[in-house]
Amino acid sequence: MSKIVVIGATGHIGTYLVPRLAMAGHQVIAVSRGVATPYQQSPVWNHVQTLELDRQAEEAKANFGTTIANLNADIVIDLICFTPASSDQLADALEGKVSHLIHVGTIWTHGTSAVVPTLESAVKYPFGDYGVQKAAIEADLLERAHRRNFPVSIVHPGHIVGPGWAPLNPAGHFNPAVFTTIAQNQTLALPNFGLETVHHVHADDVAQVIIGAMDNHAAAIGESFHAVSAGALSLRGYAEAMYRWFGHQPNLSFAPFDAWAAEQDEEEAKASWEHIARSPNCSIAKAQRLLGYAPRYSSLDAVQEAVRWLIADGQVTASFS
Repeated sequence: MSKIVVIGATGHIGTYLVPRLAMAGHQVIAVSRGVATPYQQSPVWNHVQTLELDRQAEEAKANFGTTIANLNADIVIDLICFTPASSDQLADALEGKVSHLIHVGTIWTHGTSAVVPTLESAVKYPFGDYGVQKAAIEADLLERAHRRNFPVSIVHPGHIVGPGWAPLNPAGHFNPAVFTTIAQNQTLALPNFGLETVHHVHADDVAQVIIGAMDNHAAAIGESFHAVSAGALSLRGYAEAMYRWFGHQPNLSFAPFDAWAAEQDEEEAKASWEHIARSPNCSIAKAQRLLGYAPRYSSLDAVQEAVRWLIADGQVTASFS
């Protein structure tokens, strides 16, 4: 079994990944700031070593990469790297010292897509600070792999879903009140014709891809993999399915984006634009072929599990017909 360091271990993905690793017999060091706790509690965490480390503060002192390298892990899994400088500091320190670095990126590195479902090999046109920086990190890490045999794999999740937080909703933002609107059979307004797409993934399925990359080391080194459900949803299809899940017939209205946005909360409309301007629809064929990826959750399965939690937590008011 391996010694594995997980950076950002108590977030969405780490909630599922760390227990999976520990139950498989690995020695796990869970690195976090010590501020948050996992979204789902498990006694398995009692068998995990924890290390409180403020990445931003340690990077500012040029200490973070060295601190992680000095843990002498076989595998490092980085769930929370967002800038090229941050990636460089860690990769420089780990070079020649680990057998595998798994970096978690994002499907937003693609920007807009020309052909769907989008392959990992598609030419990328990222836009926005988050997508552009994550794409730059990927490009650098893959260059290190191909030119210097740096043992890295990259996993690109979609919109991560799970109980404990609000999923991306059919209006393209994160306000759980949208699910109350649907549950109470009120009219939900969608932008345009509701045909833009979103691509969810359950956090446990992201963990599955990461472990697949570990277990298929030779096939995974120097490669990127999408971690999404088997199929993206259009906003309209997503909304209609949720109305029916609550026992109603769909009750939707549509308007051109600018007219729709004028009737919405400004920040929520901005979030919707960020999502539908990209309209991700990504292929999992590569992860299926090389890693044996078999997502347990469809997009709707994952969302509905999360919405059940929102109802139980009082964030969504619902009664099923």
